[in-house]
Amino acid sequence: MSATKETTRVEVTKTLKLFVNGAFPRSESGRTVPVKDAKKRVVAHASHASRKDLRDAVEAANAAQPKWASATAYNRGQVIYRLAEMLEARRAEFVSLIVSIEGRSKADATREIDRAIDRCVCYAGWTDKIASVLGGKQPVAGPYFVFSMPEATGTVAVVVPDGAQLLAILSLVLPVIAAGNAAIVVTPIHANAPLAIAFAEAVATSDVPAAIINVLTGLRSELCPWIASHRDIAAVAGAHLSNDDAKALELGAAENLKRVCLFSDAPKFDDDTFWNSPFAIQPFVEIKTVWHPTAL
Repeated sequence: MSATKETTRVEVTKTLKLFVNGAFPRSESGRTVPVKDAKKRVVAHASHASRKDLRDAVEAANAAQPKWASATAYNRGQVIYRLAEMLEARRAEFVSLIVSIEGRSKADATREIDRAIDRCVCYAGWTDKIASVLGGKQPVAGPYFVFSMPEATGTVAVVVPDGAQLLAILSLVLPVIAAGNAAIVVTPIHANAPLAIAFAEAVATSDVPAAIINVLTGLRSELCPWIASHRDIAAVAGAHLSNDDAKALELGAAENLKRVCLFSDAPKFDDDTFWNSPFAIQPFVEIKTVWHPTAL
């Protein structure tokens, strides 16, 4: 009678796809990159976004953004609050990912996810107050009522730096979508991709309309020049980027006059005074001025 041979089970390694137009496609390039945890073990394979993936995300975002911008501010606030609910429901998963991938303590990871959720709730409350803070009645020398009102800029590319990934994504994305813009998030592919795609999965199960938040995992050095030169991207948001990435965005955008806001002097993302402020929204709105004649 032959002895039973024991077999070692091979775990299924997750393939982290992109998040474009409410779906999770693979990169059209077919490229993937192994993602390692803090102990240098391969825990996933992340899709390596290409120029074509960026173009697909821009087309989807531009198609969806006008309807999002035309929604009432109160409705946008409800949607962002629902996103906070989805993040809260997956809180333990995010804590586990931060501990595993970034090698941080459980207490530190818990503080980050709690601050990220609270920031989401904060911007849910700002949506119907942006017009009052950034707009208003202007005094002029003449028989006119003059009103200034903020309007969404359009599609905004959000370039995420390394470190504190979840908090960085939310700190940069929330001001963009709160004002009625669509966001294309470009996040580092190495190590931080699992957190970015876990965030995308939370977005997919929330009430955020398809294509209002898109997530691409890729190399900033590869995608930044195309972001800067793409004429259908209205603005760029970023913070704490390297000099090379910042230079590629600023010089590339000079040809098409794209608005580039890199928050180069901003504090770290755990600074609530700055990152919970409505003035983080200001770079991503256009101020429309309306003149209305009055009776003499």
